[in-house]
Amino acid sequence: MLPDNLREYAVAVAVEAFDAEAVKGGKYDRNELTLEIAPGKIASVCGFLKFDQAFVRLSTVTAVDRYPAEPRFEVVYHLHSVEHNARVRLKCLVRGEDPVIESVTGVWRGANWYEREVFDLFGIQFIGHPDLRRIMLPDDWEGHPLRKDYPITGSRV
Repeated sequence: MLPDNLREYAVAVAVEAFDAEAVKGGKYDRNELTLEIAPGKIASVCGFLKFDQAFVRLSTVTAVDRYPAEPRFEVVYHLHSVEHNARVRLKCLVRGEDPVIESVTGVWRGANWYEREVFDLFGIQFIGHPDLRRIMLPDDWEGHPLRKDYPITGSRV
């Protein structure tokens, strides 16, 4: 549900009108709009924002590990509308046990490498990704080094 203080932002209202169940929360802080989106709705919301709201540029996809909190991960999308000179951040909370979320490569082909990087470093699976494999580390690498519970000392053999 869209918080009342975000009803003055046209993009937030448009997303809620598109799919009210998709919006789980949000905030406006430091001149930046952030919407929390249900993980199962991220691809459809991104498609709406790209094709109906002119957010044609995906600036990045990244993640945050909130270990030991649950849901453990935030998958973060930064979108840019060149036409309207506007930006919006989308966040999806993903559980730590078997972390999965929809891929947005069907909306932006450029999401391919961003999602591969998040998979490689955090271990988050992107359902529907055309080629989800490691991009930075060797194929035989064990673990995901940006997880907060990844060992930083001792042998990794």
